[in-house]
Amino acid sequence: MTVDELVESLRSLRHARRRGGRVVAGIAGPPGVGKSTVSERVANDTGAVIAPMDGFHLPNDALDRLDRRGRKGAPDTFDADAFVAAVEDVRAARRDVAWPTFDRDLDEPIAGGMTISADADLVVVEGNYLLLDREPWSRLRPLLSPTVYLHVDDDLRRRRLVERHERFGRSAIDAARFVNESDEVNAALVRATRHRADLVVAVD
Repeated sequence: MTVDELVESLRSLRHARRRGGRVVAGIAGPPGVGKSTVSERVANDTGAVIAPMDGFHLPNDALDRLDRRGRKGAPDTFDADAFVAAVEDVRAARRDVAWPTFDRDLDEPIAGGMTISADADLVVVEGNYLLLDREPWSRLRPLLSPTVYLHVDDDLRRRRLVERHERFGRSAIDAARFVNESDEVNAALVRATRHRADLVVAVD
């Protein structure tokens, strides 16, 4: 499936359910695959609200206490229970939901950075671990329909990651090291969840 086909599929699903409840889709994929870019494309073309997982990163002081700062981005560096609870609230669509965002310049989550209105009829949740088959992450998949896995050439994905880390202050050597020692470990974990997705979309 292409990104264009995904947009049309979500647009049709939203239209079909407009009188029958909210559509909450999930877009997953390894680091650097383009989840934010594809989600923004969907939002621009359909009016969807994007609910990113990044705001559920643990704060840096908590990561330091847990000695996990060097693995930031791994599953245990997120508040997964809070993320699942927030997605459950979004799925229920009974009220507005305060949703945290992530400030890449500060490298910190921002509590209540956005609000998902109870009136929103299409919400796109995006993040690495939406299809992970371990508690509490495994409670996400039944809340998301459809679930989408994004795939891109690995060399391109790694180049994007190095460039991203350089933009946010890492040296070229440190950026490449972090990609190899952290991002690629997480990418292998996410790739193993591909078979659990309803749809696979090729991106470039």
